[in-house]
Amino acid sequence: MLDFGIKDIIDILIVALLLYYLYRMMKNSGTLSLFFGVIVFIAIWVFASEIFDMRLTGTILDKFMSIGLIVLVILFQDQIKRFLIDIGSQGKWSSIKWLFIHNSGKEKDHSSVLAIVYACMAMSKSKTGALIAIERKFPLTDYEKTGDIIDAKINMRLIENIFFKNSPLHDGAMIIAGNKIVSVGCILPVSHDMDIPKNLGLRHRAALGMSQMTDAVCIVVSEETGNISVAMDGELKVKLTAIDLEHLLSDTIE
Repeated sequence: MLDFGIKDIIDILIVALLLYYLYRMMKNSGTLSLFFGVIVFIAIWVFASEIFDMRLTGTILDKFMSIGLIVLVILFQDQIKRFLIDIGSQGKWSSIKWLFIHNSGKEKDHSSVLAIVYACMAMSKSKTGALIAIERKFPLTDYEKTGDIIDAKINMRLIENIFFKNSPLHDGAMIIAGNKIVSVGCILPVSHDMDIPKNLGLRHRAALGMSQMTDAVCIVVSEETGNISVAMDGELKVKLTAIDLEHLLSDTIE
C-alpha cells in the first residue's frame, strides 16, 4: 500500500513552488527555452535510471548529471544570484532583518526621485539620449566597474550634463545606487528578445537586458523621439509621462 502523508504533500508543494519561481525568473530573463531543455533532460534521466532501469542509458546520463550542477551554475550564475537575493529580500523577512539592521541608510528620498524625473523630462524635450539604471535589491557592482566611478549626489543638472551629446561621458549607462550617481559610461547586457519593436534602439535593448539579468529599474530617453521608457522585471513600458515616471520610481525604489 502506498504510504502518502502530510510530509509528502509538503514536499510536492515545495518542489512545485521552486519550479514555478524558476520558471518565472527564466521567463523574465529570456532563457525560458534553456530552462525547458534542462527540465526535459532531467525527466529523461529519471525515467531511464529510476523507472525503466536502463543501465547503459542511465550510466551515460549519470555521468552528465554528475557535472550538470557545475554547468548549470556557470550558465545561470546571474539568475541564481538574483534568486538568492530575492529570497533574502522578501518583505516577510523584514522583521527578522530588523533585529540585525536597524537602519540600512537606504530610506526613500523623494528629492532624488524628482531630480531624476526632472532631468529625464528636460532631456526628453531636447531629445537627448539617456540610459539610467537604478539599483534596487540586486547589487550592480560588476556593471559599475565597466564605467567611470564618480560617486556624486543625485542632481538634475549633473545628469543632464553627463548625457549632453558633447560630453565625454554621455555614451553608456548611468548607474544610481543608494541615492548617489555611482558610475557613468557603463556597459549593460543587451537583450536578444525578438519581440522588441524594430523602432526601438540599442539603449532600449540594453535597458531590457539589464532588467532581465537584475531587478534594476532602467530609464531610457530616446534620442530620436524624446519618449521616456522604463524597463523593469523583464518588461518594457514606453511613452511614460512625468507623473507616470514619478509614481513608478516612488513605488519601486527603496
